[in-house]
Amino acid sequence: MLGPIGITEMVIIVVIALLVFGPKKLPSLGKSLAEGIVSFKKGISGSDTQSGAVEKSREGSDKS
Repeated sequence: MLGPIGITEMVIIVVIALLVFGPKKLPSLGKSLAEGIVSFKKGISGSDTQSGAVEKSREGSDKS
């Protein structure tokens, strides 16, 4: 069965990533991945606030 990833598996993944991408390109790939995650989180939280604003504006227009 698949369980949580342990330290041994993480070390193997890092070694394989170093072999495939090389030590010079790996930091830029990490930075790009982190920026993508931050952008995704902002998009998710932004959609929640936008949908709330749309619902409030709909409620206001229904009262008129």
